[in-house]
Amino acid sequence: MEIRNTQTTTYQTNFNPFESFDGGDELTRQRLDTLLAINAETAREKSLYASEREKTEAGLMKNPLTFEQTFAYFGLLLGIFPPAALFTRFMLDTRSFRTEDAWIIGIIAIVNLISAVVGYFSGKLIGKIVRESEKSSWTKMIFFLPFVGFLWGIIAGGAGGLIIFIFGAIFGAIFGSAVGSFALPVFTIFHRLLKKGDQIERSHFLPLAFGITFIISAFILGL
Repeated sequence: MEIRNTQTTTYQTNFNPFESFDGGDELTRQRLDTLLAINAETAREKSLYASEREKTEAGLMKNPLTFEQTFAYFGLLLGIFPPAALFTRFMLDTRSFRTEDAWIIGIIAIVNLISAVVGYFSGKLIGKIVRESEKSSWTKMIFFLPFVGFLWGIIAGGAGGLIIFIFGAIFGAIFGSAVGSFALPVFTIFHRLLKKGDQIERSHFLPLAFGITFIISAFILGL
């Protein structure tokens, strides 16, 4: 009898009636977290893609570019070609360039380089702003973006003109603001039409970005 009582007592001491309950509660939380994550991803995709067809087309992209990449590269182009066109136009109009004035070419190259670098890195921030603006109505987006482009141009153009001291910075900011306030809204209109979700195919971006940049440059050159 004593042996049986001892065995029974030992068994009852090792038994934890809440052990299985705690394990089940943890499993339930894990399943709930998984379900919430799936629902959040589904909601994100619904807001990102207008239809299943658009989602499929986005998945078929070979060289997609994000908002940040798209506007960084566009800023790079705007920092190179329009300023170069402006300097070319100035040199053609003055017709006074001599061999001993070759240092001017070096100044122009530095101005272009600074404008391009600033346009590239600031373009990443502009891409984030444009992403939010494209979620609004067309009217609000078109009204809002010229101001964003204006500020973008002031930053990139002013930075490039700093090498020509205060006058260069002021003139660069004025020139850049004019270019940015036109280029950004026009580019974004086509970007919104061509993008799939949050990305645009590189083969669509290149002719669009170069086309707008070259049109601005040609206008500056008077072509």
